[in-house]
Amino acid sequence: MKVMKTIIEKIDKHHIDIQIMEKAGEILKKGGLVAFPTETVYGLGANALDEEAAKKTYAAKGRPSDNPLIVHIADVEALDAIAKHVSEKARRVIEKFWPGPLTLIFEKTDLVPFGTTGGLQTVAVRMPVDEIALALIRAGGGYVSAPSANTSGRPSPTTAAHVADDLDGKIEMILDGGSVDIGVESSILDMTVDPPMILRPGAITKEMLEEVIGEVAVDKTLLSDTSGEAPKAPGMKYRHYAPKAQLMIVEGDTVEAVKAIKQIAYEQTRLGYRVGIIATNETADFYTNGVVKNIGTRNNENSIAKNLYKVLREFDDEEVSYIYSEAFAEEGIGNAIMNRLDKAAGHHTIQAKDITRLQKYRRVLFVSNSDNCRGPMAAEILRHQSLLQEYQIGSRGMVVLFPEPANQKAEAIMRSHQMTLEDHEARALEESDLDDETLVLTFEEPQKWKIISEYQHVKNVYTLSEYIEDERTIYSAHGQPLVVYGENFELLRELLGKLADKLNEEAKRK
Repeated sequence: MKVMKTIIEKIDKHHIDIQIMEKAGEILKKGGLVAFPTETVYGLGANALDEEAAKKTYAAKGRPSDNPLIVHIADVEALDAIAKHVSEKARRVIEKFWPGPLTLIFEKTDLVPFGTTGGLQTVAVRMPVDEIALALIRAGGGYVSAPSANTSGRPSPTTAAHVADDLDGKIEMILDGGSVDIGVESSILDMTVDPPMILRPGAITKEMLEEVIGEVAVDKTLLSDTSGEAPKAPGMKYRHYAPKAQLMIVEGDTVEAVKAIKQIAYEQTRLGYRVGIIATNETADFYTNGVVKNIGTRNNENSIAKNLYKVLREFDDEEVSYIYSEAFAEEGIGNAIMNRLDKAAGHHTIQAKDITRLQKYRRVLFVSNSDNCRGPMAAEILRHQSLLQEYQIGSRGMVVLFPEPANQKAEAIMRSHQMTLEDHEARALEESDLDDETLVLTFEEPQKWKIISEYQHVKNVYTLSEYIEDERTIYSAHGQPLVVYGENFELLRELLGKLADKLNEEAKRK
């Protein structure tokens, strides 16, 4: 495709520059392409009644010509010239939801070329609410086809910078109106069938539509990339909105999904892969490996929808090999979020429970008397072992009166081996530390039996020597010369090497 100079104009929706809009309108009237913001995503505008302009749209996007374009109008009266049989139901939907993020499908009139409809006898029509979009439509002649302004298959653009990344040099103009409000494409409702059918979920949900017109069906049809069947609406192809890396959705309740993603990310990172993780406000801090992107809060899934494509594009810049995403509730706008994620992933999903059941322990806790010497030394040494699975590693004390730092002699020995306990503070063992996923290792038999006697239903408590089947015991070096601390370190390192081997063997057996 011939490279051209793409003009980028900043424009304020509250104070629209008429001269810029007239210039953009002239480009459309002459068959050119102008990208512009809507409330959903940025659209790639062309004259919807010009067959050659449709061809340019497909060429710029690298989009299959059987994928229909949505015609955008600025006034409801414009609908009658391009759509046949606008029913009373359709009129009620229009009155309630236009202008807004809803596309309706009607039988087309002869005014609309087949190049715009992807060869179909139907036309998809929307009236956006964004003021820049409405002004451009009017300036461009009243009928503007506008698929998302991105390379076909890539995440849709929610800023002008996203558009420029994909289409700079391929189109005449980009109108930069800042970030969009919603972040996922419009809902699409087919009004040519009864009951009307949702072909693509969006911000206008099934429940919202049914309050206005009664029963609404949902089409689950997805066409593979090699299918010869023409999609009736944009986005019905098999893989869509996709980042460069392979995206996988981890399904299951949030707690299990976090555990599963942590486990996968640890393994992939250990193997040398760069991993991306799509997390939320509620979960982002739990992850310890990979490039973590906070997509928004589960308390307001509109924030997740708004950030979805931005985050997918950011992972392209991060050059990750794999992306793992938590799943979201499939209700309200969550339907639209999961629809886009599912297509972006090419329907690659992982069940969290299939991953989490493979790891017996997720936490290793060393328990000593005062938690200022043997326990923290053991925890730090184990952190430096090569482990096949990720563990939360820590230490506790049986009798801790206040959060004192690590023993100075222990710290001196650790520093001599390029490790440190400088951030350690002694903590007392609590019942909440003794869950089923925690392996508790004491250094002496009395510590083990005290825990068992004091806490009912406790599991997984062993002495370190017992667990690794080694008869040697590490006794407290408190009050002893520095050399004894050094001897304890050497023995700890040997025993913890055996512990690492055992944990890895258990991981392999799973």
